[in-house]
Amino acid sequence: MASVSSLPGPALQASRSAVQAALAEHPDAEVHSAAKDSEVGDDGSLEPGEIQEVDMQAQAETIRTVFSDPKNFNVKHPLYSPWTLWFDSPATKGRNLPQTPSTAFPQTPVPQTPGAALGWMEDIKRVINFDSVEEFWGLYNNIVPPSQLPQKANYYLFKEGIIPAWEDEANKAGGKWSIQLPKEKNRGNVDKMWLYTMLAAIGETFDPYLTSDEAPPGTQSLVTGVIVSTRPQFYRLSIWTRLAPSGVDDDKLRERIEAVGRHFKTAVLGYNDSQKLAGPLATDVEFQSHKDSEKKGKSGRKIVV
Repeated sequence: MASVSSLPGPALQASRSAVQAALAEHPDAEVHSAAKDSEVGDDGSLEPGEIQEVDMQAQAETIRTVFSDPKNFNVKHPLYSPWTLWFDSPATKGRNLPQTPSTAFPQTPVPQTPGAALGWMEDIKRVINFDSVEEFWGLYNNIVPPSQLPQKANYYLFKEGIIPAWEDEANKAGGKWSIQLPKEKNRGNVDKMWLYTMLAAIGETFDPYLTSDEAPPGTQSLVTGVIVSTRPQFYRLSIWTRLAPSGVDDDKLRERIEAVGRHFKTAVLGYNDSQKLAGPLATDVEFQSHKDSEKKGKSGRKIVV
């Protein structure tokens, strides 16, 4: 059984960031120590600085995690944002798959679909919504990893209320970072890469600008969602952003976009900053706006890190 504490390197850091971000946003969710300072009293209360002994075994028995009790767990660290996992594959096309409600993972209505995306959205299935670190791990440990998905299947992890379509209001002015990886060479790595990508997304670590002194309070993350796609000869990992630089006046936005791509390449995927990755069936880490991607027969402008 996977756990947060067993993760190596970037994944552990991203998962911790998810918890820390949740606690910063929801301080009431923090688990406080049972030992607190107290004034001296006639009833035998603790003196200042004295630490009360705690029966750790008894305390541990009252804690139920998503791993031990997936329906009634009582340990929960909320994320900055709730997320939705979507899925499609040739096996789901044209089928109306039932969705079973869960006590642990409550379902919410599917967001309204823009007209231009209606046909495509008929084949994509919403798997589940979650809004805590514990729910994420419960989900991750119960879905098929990318390396075992059928050809032409896709996982889409997007912030709740945003559908994985260019036409969505949150996506239409944006673009995506993506990398294409030859399947045979990366079958053993793609699951780890997808896990680290999801952790960076829900932990809000993709966009370094959010923690800079220049970011005004309440600044939105550029990232709206992440995708993994399986194809006959390659895997593709993508990060979708709500904005894309459109001209020479977008220098600051371009720097911010590039920082997202650089973090994706180095901290998440584990490549060196200067490493060239393009080759047969492979690409570098590349950014392109959705508008440029729509141009048939034209590659459009790209940013490469």
